[in-house]
Amino acid sequence: MPESRSRRKKDQSVDKRAPVKIGSPPWVAPLMVTLFVLGLLWVVAWYIAPEAPLLGDLGFWNLVGGFVLIALGFVVSTKWR
Repeated sequence: MPESRSRRKKDQSVDKRAPVKIGSPPWVAPLMVTLFVLGLLWVVAWYIAPEAPLLGDLGFWNLVGGFVLIALGFVVSTKWR
């Protein structure tokens, strides 16, 4: 009686692909918090001392600068998982 061809077992070794990293890079959270705090401090400093040497020259543009920093914090927060 003819013998059936033996089947070779596939290599059962560990998959050699690199593991997928889940999570955010370590710089995302500190940068996000820093941008939020800097934006808030800028706006608060302008409200407390509107005639300060650097803040007084910008006028209402201080609000724009503070809110831009806060908005950048929200943009960075989209990278956080």
